[in-house]
Amino acid sequence: MNDQQMPNFKVGFPLKNLSEGQPVAGKVDADDVILVRRGSSIFAVGAFCTHYHGSLADGLVVDDTVRCPLHHACFSLRTGEALRAPAFDKIDCWRTDQVGDTVFVREKLIQPETSPSGASADLESIVVIGGGAAALAAAEMLRRERYDGRLVMISADDSAPYDRPNLSKDFLAGTAPADWIPLRSPDFYTGHKIELLLNARVAAIHAQEKEVVLDDGTTYNYDSLLLATGADPVHLSIPGAAASRVHYLRSFADSKAIADKVSSAKRVLVIGASFIGLEVAASLRGRDIEVHVVAPELQPLEKVLGGEVGAFLRKLHESHGVVFHMGRTVDHVSDSEVVLSDGAILDADFIVVGAGVMPSLTLANGTGLTVDRGVVVNQYLETTHAGIYAAGDTARWPDLRSGQAIRVEHWVVAERQGQVAAKNMLGQREAFNAVPFFWSQHYDVTVNYVGYAEQWDEVHIDGSLEEHDCTIDFLLEGNTVAVATIGRDLASLRAELSMERGTL
Repeated sequence: MNDQQMPNFKVGFPLKNLSEGQPVAGKVDADDVILVRRGSSIFAVGAFCTHYHGSLADGLVVDDTVRCPLHHACFSLRTGEALRAPAFDKIDCWRTDQVGDTVFVREKLIQPETSPSGASADLESIVVIGGGAAALAAAEMLRRERYDGRLVMISADDSAPYDRPNLSKDFLAGTAPADWIPLRSPDFYTGHKIELLLNARVAAIHAQEKEVVLDDGTTYNYDSLLLATGADPVHLSIPGAAASRVHYLRSFADSKAIADKVSSAKRVLVIGASFIGLEVAASLRGRDIEVHVVAPELQPLEKVLGGEVGAFLRKLHESHGVVFHMGRTVDHVSDSEVVLSDGAILDADFIVVGAGVMPSLTLANGTGLTVDRGVVVNQYLETTHAGIYAAGDTARWPDLRSGQAIRVEHWVVAERQGQVAAKNMLGQREAFNAVPFFWSQHYDVTVNYVGYAEQWDEVHIDGSLEEHDCTIDFLLEGNTVAVATIGRDLASLRAELSMERGTL
């Protein structure tokens, strides 16, 4: 629908055409707006998500909120506030007026700032260790909740927090400029009085003294601490491979280094058929580089999505020119030749390894926190030492739905944990119970996934993989533990909601 066909809410919209909980897209002057009816209330808010511009008209209305179909951000219809990551910024709100059977959208509202949490008076200093998704989300939420004490973010990275999912997608493919990758401008940190320390490494946490010591001897005291150190790539020993020819993808610098190599390369070998490995393969094919993928399993992502979906994704990548060598590993490298475990020889100008990640636990171990395949936290994301919280790839938390302690390496999970940890630092005692969600992009195919399925015994596919229109249910003992979708964004949102409510 073009602008001329969209209703002009300013001149009125028939109430009879506004169904309960069904967003209607329209215009108010030059602004794109959706109109939503909830009982006797009618809301007019911005039509697009502030994260990646997803159309909220295609989203899901839940109570007095609307959820984005792309990456499941959630906004208040009453205030426009971004209630859930990955969106941080508000959407605009307009005043509505019902005259008879017609709804009119009036002036844009000036929303009041978020009310103070009322719990930060006892906290003079908070330290966040990490510079990724959980760390930034926590810092942003602390300021949003009106914590006005000292806030220090210590990051070992050389770049301010950036959009990590794009490192293997648009940026690596060359379709997103470098200045599009930072999550916030430098003015954000100064304006919110966040002391962002880059290229800074923490040598020790002295929990009893409540102090953090950097490797240069600088000390920072804290009243509350967030450990958001993330995860590190699993490094492989590849006999004969020069370090300059082997790349891992975790940081912005890593992605830039791979992109720089492309200009003088014709062939690349990707080790690993994980999400990162396949996204790298797709991005480099977009740069017209010959790509070979080597992995020990029989199908890509078989352990995550099952054999049938894995075979579909393999076929999709092969249709774009990717060559797979499944059921094999790299034996050794000699000059530009890569010798596989079955003796096959491949030519490669450089190698990208996507063999998974491991949580970064050095600091946690040194601090005496309980560690079990991750930093153990309770439902409030607090570690076994009072006042120290953990969030993101490093945290293992009690999943209320499965009854298990789980650790999930997903971007949105990390951001949402950072937000909840921040609130709990301020005394709000909010349990983390979000349903895990992630997405993966493969050319023009996006896979959305909600839930947690470390194991399953049945996979049901409704619809067609080949037509890029399906819902994939993962079941364990008859219970749905996860749902993946392709081309069914609304179904993904509904599955997430059903899991939250315990009806799926």
